[in-house]
Amino acid sequence: MELKKSEKADLNKKSSLFFSIGLLITMAVVVSAFEYKQYDDSTATLQGKSTNTFEETLEVPPTDQPPPPPPQVQQPQVVEVPDEEKIEEEIQVNLDVEVTEETKVEEIVIKDEPVKEEVEEIFTIVEESAQPKGGLGAFMKYVGDKLKYPAQARRMGIEGKVFVEFVVGKDGAIQDVRAVKGIGAGCDEEAVRIIQGSPAWTPGKQRGKPVKQKMILPIIFKLG
Repeated sequence: MELKKSEKADLNKKSSLFFSIGLLITMAVVVSAFEYKQYDDSTATLQGKSTNTFEETLEVPPTDQPPPPPPQVQQPQVVEVPDEEKIEEEIQVNLDVEVTEETKVEEIVIKDEPVKEEVEEIFTIVEESAQPKGGLGAFMKYVGDKLKYPAQARRMGIEGKVFVEFVVGKDGAIQDVRAVKGIGAGCDEEAVRIIQGSPAWTPGKQRGKPVKQKMILPIIFKLG
């Protein structure tokens, strides 16, 4: 004989209902756990202390500081100085002095300044110009006899004029000889040598007195 259960006692038909109820209860527990808040005692204590400190700070009344006392001004003390002692002795100056032979008079020596030597003026143009003794003809003959044509200038075929500057002194001597315009190749040095060895000239004169005169003379170099 087969046993049959009543439909009311059959729990398999209500399993879905029980599952839904259990799921609902579980979700309610989870939600309540997340929303539950727990406060820390230390946080509450800190908030209480900070609030009290702030309240106490606000309750401190302002204090008025008194102004500094004014500086004391000391009155200068007057010190009495005794009167200076009077000089009883008087100094007498006798201006009436008789000058006798025994009276010594200091001599003041004035030293003369050294006399500067006057530099003699050198003229370029004078009333009577300096000239070679015997005339220009004799001087040109002297140049022709003493002149030696430089070998270098001869080999190079150099010809031309060398202008020589010199000074004729008061005694007619030739000095300060130099070539102011030359042609090179030894001709300048030869022209200076010729003028330096020249016999004495007749000096130039200014107002009848011999003076120094500067002159420029050309020396001609020409191949024959």
